Formats: sequence, C-alpha cells, structure tokens
Amino acid sequence: MTPLIDDFLSFLDDSPSPHHAAANAAQRLEDAGYTRVDETAEPKTLAAGSRHFVQRGSSVVAFRMGTGAPVEHGFRIAAAHTDSPNLRIKPNPLIRSNGYIRLGVETYGGVLLATWADRDLGFAGAVTVRTATGTESRLLDIREPMCRIPNVAIHLNRGVNDKGLILNKQTHMPALFTLSDDENEDPFTALLADRLDVEQADIVAWDLGLYDLTPPAVGGLHNEFLYSARLDNLASTHAGLAALLTSDDTDTPTSTAVLGLFDHEEVGSQSSTGAKGRLLEDVLDRIVRDAEEQAPGGQQRAIASSFIVSADMAHAIHPAYADLHDPMHMPKIGLGPVIKQNVNQRYTTNNDTAARFLGLCEAAGVPSQWFVTRSDLACGSTVGPMISSNLGIESVDVGNPMLSMHSAREMCGTADHAMMVGALTELFKGT
Repeated sequence: MTPLIDDFLSFLDDSPSPHHAAANAAQRLEDAGYTRVDETAEPKTLAAGSRHFVQRGSSVVAFRMGTGAPVEHGFRIAAAHTDSPNLRIKPNPLIRSNGYIRLGVETYGGVLLATWADRDLGFAGAVTVRTATGTESRLLDIREPMCRIPNVAIHLNRGVNDKGLILNKQTHMPALFTLSDDENEDPFTALLADRLDVEQADIVAWDLGLYDLTPPAVGGLHNEFLYSARLDNLASTHAGLAALLTSDDTDTPTSTAVLGLFDHEEVGSQSSTGAKGRLLEDVLDRIVRDAEEQAPGGQQRAIASSFIVSADMAHAIHPAYADLHDPMHMPKIGLGPVIKQNVNQRYTTNNDTAARFLGLCEAAGVPSQWFVTRSDLACGSTVGPMISSNLGIESVDVGNPMLSMHSAREMCGTADHAMMVGALTELFKGT
C-alpha cells in the first residue's frame, strides 16, 4: 500500500458517521495549520496565504487565501459530501415483540436494503446530552456488534433466490438489539449513558446510524481494489482533503482555494449545513469582505473568475450488468477520474467545464473517462447543480468509478484515488 491509500483507509475507518467525518477533516486541517473560524466573533483580516476553515455540525468549508484579491482572481472550489446512505435510529426506537427488542430505523438516502442483512452492526453519530450549563453534542462510536438484521431462513422463504430478497423498510429493517421481557427498562439509552459517562436522564436526543463493522481493506490479485463502507462519498472527501493539503506545499497561487464538504447530499441537501444552505455562500462572502488584498467589484466579480469541481463517485461498468450502461460510456476501475455529463442538468458539466477538468488531468499526468447515463434510464445527481445554480459559478461533475454503490459495503480502485488527488491538486494550485 502507498502512504496515500493507508491514510485513506484510516480516514474511512475513523469516519463511521458524517459527524465523525467532519470532525476528522477538521482535525486534519488544524494539524496542517488551518485556523478554525469562530463565526460568532468579530471578523479578522484574512492575509494572503493564510489558511482557515469553518465547521457547522457535520459540514466543513476550508480555504487557503491566494496572493491576489479574491475579487480579481476568484475561487478554485472542490465540493464533496460527508454522508452516505444508511439506517438511522429513531427517537423512540425500542420495538418489543416475541421476547426480542429491536431498534426501529429510518432509511437515510437510497439504501440498498438487502446488503444490510446478516451483518455485524455497530452505531455511531452524535448524541445531545444535558449539562450543568445547558446541552451539548458529543460524538459516539460504539464499535461493537450490537445489532443485526437477520435474514429469514430459506426453508421459510423458498422463492427468495428466484424472486429476490424484498425487505419492507418499516417491518423488516428494525435491527435486533437484545433479548428482554421487561417492559419498563430502556436498555438503549442506558447504553448511551454508560458510554458517554452521563446519567441516563441526561440523554436528550441523538443522530445515530448503524454501520457495518468490517474494516476497510485492500484486495484483488494485485491490490487493485479497495473494499469499504461509505466510499460514496468519503472517497471524494478524502481526495479533496489530500489535494488541498498537498497543494499547501507549493507556491501560494493568486486565486483562493476552497474545499466544501457537505452533509445531507443523499437526501437532497436541503438543510442548514447542506449544499443548498448558506454555508458556502457565507464563507465566500467572508473571504471577499475580509481579504487583505482588495479590489473593486465585490462578490459578483469574484464569481465570474471562479470554477467548481463537484466530486462524487461514478458508476463503473459492472461485468454482469453491462447492458445497464450506454455502450460508448463505460467507465472502468483503474482508468482514472470520470467526467459525468447529463444534458438535463442532473450534472453541471458542459463543454467548457469538461475542457477545464481535462486540462487538470493532463497537467497531473492522469487519464480520464466519460459517463453518460443510458437515455432510457433516470440519472442521479450530486451537490454540483445545487451549488452552481445557487452561486452562478461554472462547474464540472466528476468522480472515481466504483461498484456496489449505496451498498453497506462498496468497492473502488486503489489507483484511481491517487489520480483524483492529482487532478484536484492541480485545481488548488490555481493560477
């Protein structure tokens, strides 16, 4: 393994929830000399070359000031998302029946339900607790096989291999948690209180999701594959972070580098910390307003000189389902970043922005591929259209090829990750 892939595996393993992913991104930024911005404090002048980040909950926007006025030289922005489809534990989760206690869950995003059956599941996220001065949110990761969603035996479901495994989100997906006949006990909040070292009565609320405990791994005959949960889209999150921090070692460009990592993409991004919210716009406003280097024109002029790379994972050709791809657009694992295009604007790519990304790949010495959804299939989307339409900045949608997208356990290519880091590093080098 290369140091980059080793670091990628660590980031995946340490980020079982969007809350953890944002916290880990923030820690890496701080370790690299980025200063956390206190949005409640009086603003300070942002000197050329200075490095900062804003964190709102499970979203982070980091930026490195260029040597030129942002109004004149604009922003070079990479955007990704910190969330992945999973199963979120309900506020009143305990379901008691037939001597079992199960945890009721909501499906978050487009979950591939069958992949969650018969897996050892822990849970992680954030828990709000009552304190002497009010309430506070604390990270929690219970990395133990606490839950399981057991399949019914084939003897009782004889047609499963012919008809497929069909799971009802309400009745089949609650996760088996414990055995109990005591109607009065609350073993779930008792567990949370124990792990957070607080009184059970001080557990107020939570945002917790189940996750597969199998650690990330490199595999394949030549270590060409990487297997993990949450590759969509922690792979792009890590690539953006690695690229930003790598570009710090080069001469500071005139343009300002910006990395946006947003929660809630898998459910539409319409939240205070999602890509449809004001977070990125507020940060760009701050940069223009407080930059040491000033020029006339304001935010509108800065936007005219800016560019966004929206990085989210792409569909690799599946050897058993090749007919689901357009025959002329079949991305393959190991052959580099994928440019994603859709004329109905589910992706932001146009001829000019595609050319700009192709130029980044050429400068980085990496190949590129194209993806267009079959004309008779619906096309997915990502944060690109949301950010680009809100801010009016030209954008391209790209991603690395992967299989098993939205499964509890996904796969991608080890070589592709370094290629995407290389292309995004060229973006942040700017001009």
